[in-house]
This record gives sequence, structure tokens and C-alpha cells, in this order.
Amino acid sequence: MNYHQYYPVDIVNGPGTRCTLFVSGCVHECPGCYNKSTWRLNSGVPFTREMEDRIIADLNDSRIHRQGLSLSGGDPLHPQNVAPVLALVQRVRDECPGKDIWIWTGYRLGELDERQMAVVDLINVLVDGKFVEDLKDPALIWRGSSNQVVHHLR
Repeated sequence: MNYHQYYPVDIVNGPGTRCTLFVSGCVHECPGCYNKSTWRLNSGVPFTREMEDRIIADLNDSRIHRQGLSLSGGDPLHPQNVAPVLALVQRVRDECPGKDIWIWTGYRLGELDERQMAVVDLINVLVDGKFVEDLKDPALIWRGSSNQVVHHLR
């Protein structure tokens, strides 16, 4: 998996102060997407064990109380991202007690396969659905268009 950006301190992509990772790869290619640069799987830089370790360390850093981890992109549930995202989410669950996990995906919850659902089963919030430019609403919280749904899972 590749990623484009990592924010160790973020207050925009989910509630509270968070760590946010923007992964590469998206098959949805929604018109009006604000993150087109993340669509290609081979764009960005490789996601390494060192970066995974950094995220875990940042989540556990007591100097800054982070509420959790946000995963966006691209699409964290792109078939080629599922295995490394699952590994990361499992580590956060095991090594960062009390931290929540949010994922944004263009897939709908009902469309997810067994591998993708293994990730979803470990997270707190899934924001699903493609961005639809005609349904864009800046007043919405945590989503860009009104067709997208915020699923509180835990």
C-alpha cells in the first residue's frame, strides 16, 4: 500500500485531535473529488512498518491526547489496501486502548466483501458512499455529499 499524507495531529478529519492517514488508490474517481491525487495505487510513498510504528507511537503519546485514527484517501477499503489497513487497525485495537478508528470509503456498507468487512468489524465509524457533486453540502459534518452515510458501529 502507498500513502499520500500523514498528519500526526489533525482536528479536521473526525472528532477531537487525531492521527490521519490518506492512502493511495481509488476506483470510484468521483467527479469533484478534492483528493484526485490519491486515485492511482502507485502514487504517493510506500507504507512501511516504520510508518505503522510511528502511527502507533503517535496515538500513544501522552503529551498530546489523540482521540483516535482516521483513514481516508484514496480509499482504505480498495481491494489492494485491505490487508495492510486490516493489519494497522488490528494493531491500533491491540496497542492503543481507548482510541477510536474512523474510515472513509466510496463503497457502500452493503457492497463490502468479507475481507473489507473484517476491517469494518474493528472500527468505530464508517463514512460510506461515493462523493456526488450535485449533492455536495458544506453544512454536512464528516461527509461531503448528502448521499454519504455516517455509520456509528461501536
